[in-house]
Order: sequence, then structure tokens, then C-alpha cells
Amino acid sequence: MSQLKIYNTLARDKQVFVPMEAGKVGMYVCGMTVYDFVHVGHARMMMAFDVIYRWLMASGYEVKYVRNITDIDDKIIRRAVENGETIGQLVERNLAYQNEDIAALNMLPPTLEPRATEHVPQMLSIIEQLESKGLAYRSEDGDVNYAVRGFEGYGKLSGKSLDDLRAGERVDVSSGKRDPLDFVLWKAAKESEPVEAKWDSKWGKGRPGWHIECSAMSCATLGEHFDIHGGGADLQFPHHENEIAQSEGAFGGNMVNYWIHNGFVRVDNEKMSKSLGNFFTIRDVLKKYDAEIIRFFILRAHYRSPLNYSDAHIDDAKGALTRLYTALATVDIDAETPAVNWDEEHAVRFREAMDDDFNTPLAVAELFDLAGEVNRSKSLDAARQLKALAGVLGLLERAPQSYLQGGSEGGDASIDDAIARRAAAKKARNFAEADAIRAELTAAGIILEDKPDGTTTWRRA
Repeated sequence: MSQLKIYNTLARDKQVFVPMEAGKVGMYVCGMTVYDFVHVGHARMMMAFDVIYRWLMASGYEVKYVRNITDIDDKIIRRAVENGETIGQLVERNLAYQNEDIAALNMLPPTLEPRATEHVPQMLSIIEQLESKGLAYRSEDGDVNYAVRGFEGYGKLSGKSLDDLRAGERVDVSSGKRDPLDFVLWKAAKESEPVEAKWDSKWGKGRPGWHIECSAMSCATLGEHFDIHGGGADLQFPHHENEIAQSEGAFGGNMVNYWIHNGFVRVDNEKMSKSLGNFFTIRDVLKKYDAEIIRFFILRAHYRSPLNYSDAHIDDAKGALTRLYTALATVDIDAETPAVNWDEEHAVRFREAMDDDFNTPLAVAELFDLAGEVNRSKSLDAARQLKALAGVLGLLERAPQSYLQGGSEGGDASIDDAIARRAAAKKARNFAEADAIRAELTAAGIILEDKPDGTTTWRRA
């Protein structure tokens, strides 16, 4: 039986996964700052860890999956003020949008979703511990900052040397800082900021810096030391580097055993950004494409590889997913997803792929091999295995007709009527009319498939 290996960013290598407690896994993933809609980059990150979560459970682990909600932040405050609404109103609305979008993409909810605003006391406690160890200090402007050069291990996750980091590249240079590389732990309140963005502390009213939020929430939910911490590659530095400095500086020892980071999203081979005008929200994408197509498109790329978003790539994913559903449609399979037969050869290779750092491209290749077998043999066992293995990745969970007919479980009365008229025309040997009806449906994006038993099924192109 293969062993799960994970690419550990901290070690810069694949390592055999050994949980701290046999049979159990604690995983923390940095979630969204909920001031706007979910975009493709967010979806790629959450999809990566949804698949990791699913595979850990499929491998028999009891997983405590924590994905936080950042509900207090500079961007949130600024957007709420611009909109003339409270922070709470902005957060709850965008959180509802996020939950709708990730549910549409068939992502499982995490075990816990802690909110930053519910953990301010824990943040203050960590800051006090850092201050007592000489790793935090209050500056002239009232902020409390982390003294980066006081933490010996700073840079071990990102591989960055303190001497190589240039002031102002990643942090705001403040006259109150002892070193331009120091980062804020507690921000002194400003008169112009809303009351709901201010908490009492020994240093006066203020609010937490972004980095300290995750140190507090991960510790509160998983403890000072846990198995897996994940997020997008853009968080590796400075956010995750700063988390390590905070948590290990306060508690000592190691914070996390395995650090996992997913790759960036590119649009037509350019980095996705609002400034380039190639920025896509999931809401906009789902107006054009079925949600399962987007899920399949993301899973065809390895989570650590760049994901190149384009209409051409999504159209290709649509065609590929259609081939899998078409194979299932050739066999009268049960509606419910069957159990995987892990001794079967495709499942053995599927497991080997997923145990090799969650290699979904190779795992998906096994699905196509199975689909080919179903098409050739019309084997019910092969079809069940195809559906079961795909279900491990959150795919092929609908009835084939539902997907192939564009989500219409009960069919479409006008199409069914046209098929009936075509059948009647063929029976009357009026082949010209039958061909005209087929051509009319084809022009409307409806593909007819005549079966050996004389019946006709249809799907959308």
C-alpha cells in the first residue's frame, strides 16, 4: 500500500506524512478576507484544500479542518466606510456570497470557521507573551510591532534572508518602528475609524494586525503545534513567515509540521489582477459555465502548478467532463455513488497518484481509462467504479442526464416533442422532415443520439 507524501514548503521536498496523533489530522487554512466576491484565485486555493481534505478522509483519517474568516482588516474597514454601511453588514453579505459560491463548486464545509473578531482576547494574550520575551514593543505612534531581528528563525519558510530584504518592499516603513522590517501586531485606533473596529487593550484602543489573527485562531482551534497549515503561494511571505515568528516566538517549539501552498492563477498566461483587467469573480464565471466544469477545470491541474485560466481551457474541460458523463450514460447505473473497490487496478493507480502529493491530473487520467472501458464493455462494475472514484474528487455526482441536458432532471418538453415528431416522421418514411428536425435541434445546440433499441436520447453541445 502506498504512503501519502506531501510537498512540505518548509523542507522544500516531498515528505512521508506522519500525523502527530495516529489516525487524526489537524489542518488550518487561511480563508478569505470577506470584503468582496470570491474570485478565481480564491476558488483555486479553497479547491486545493477541499481535495486534500477529501483525500485525507478517504484515506481513513479523522480530520479537523479549520478555515478562518478574516472579518476585520484595513480593506474591510475602507470598503464599509465607502459603502456607508457597518462592518457587520458588509461582512455578513459577502460571507453569504462566499458560501453560495463554494457550495456551487461542491466544496465541503470545513470542520470549523473561526472569525478573527471572536479571538481578539487570544491575540492580545499572544502579543503580551511576545512583549514579555522582548519580541514586541510599542512604538511612538501607539502601534505594537514585532521585532523581526529578535527571532532567530525568521526567513526559514520563505528562504529569505533578513539582510537581503529591502525596506518598503513588503511592509510600510513607519518612523515608529525600530527596524523597517518589523511588522504590526496591534494597530492603534484612529479617530476616523468606526467604533466597531476598536477594542480595548493595555496599549489603548485599537485592533489586531492581519498576521496575528491566524496565529491566535490556529492556536485556539488546533493548539500551539499541529499537522498541516495551508494557503496560497502569495501567503508564504510575509503572512505565513510572520505567523511562524509570532507563534514560535510566543510558545517556543515548532508551530506546524507540514506547510502546503497552492500555485497562482494566470489568465491567458498573464498574472490575474484587477489592474490588468483580467480579474474574474466566480459569480461571473458561473453565469457562463456549469459549476462542475469549473471544478473539473481546476482539478485537472496539480495544486502546486500555475493554473492558466482561459475560455479555451474551460471549453476543453467541458468537453472532457462531458465524455465522462457520456460513458456513465451508456450504463443503467444506480443514482447513489457506490463504494470504491480499492483493490481494483484503476483504484490502485488512483491511490498511488493521490498519495503522491495529491496528484489530481494522474488521478483524473484513471477516470478516463475507466470511461474507455465502460464505453467498450458496457460493464456495470466499471461504471460504478468510475462514479465512485470520481466521487472521491467531488465529481460525477449527478445523474448523467442531468449534466448532459444542462441540469434539467425532468428533460425539456419542447425537445421531447421534437424527438417524438422526428420519430413519427421516420416511421412514416418522411426522412427529409426527420433530417430537418435533427438539423433544427443541432442548430439549437441539441445533440441527438439514436440507440440500438430504437430510442433517442439527447444532450446539450
